[in-house]
Amino acid sequence: MTQAELIAALPKGRLPPELMQLHATDLVLLFGAGLLLAALVSMLAMPMLERRPSRRALIRATRAMPPQERALAIARILGHLPDELRAGAYGAAPPPDPAVVERIALTARRRPR
Repeated sequence: MTQAELIAALPKGRLPPELMQLHATDLVLLFGAGLLLAALVSMLAMPMLERRPSRRALIRATRAMPPQERALAIARILGHLPDELRAGAYGAAPPPDPAVVERIALTARRRPR
């Protein structure tokens, strides 16, 4: 009986034993596919794993802004405008010293809702 006859005699859905074994080329292919999949997953996850700048760094980045714009930016960062900065933000009083503004913003706590 020839190899072709043996393969033809096998029931449908059954593969020859040579095809059921993993060879070196199969393992290299699987390893490469795993590397590609890992690269894809890491690229998709990178935006979610990025570190956000701290509140302190965001507040310090507002140093170069004009006083009223800085107060607005601080209000956006904190989620509210501290009471000590309100008069300067609305022009009712002269704006406080930039170092004082930063100290007030850094020590401000979130208001309860």
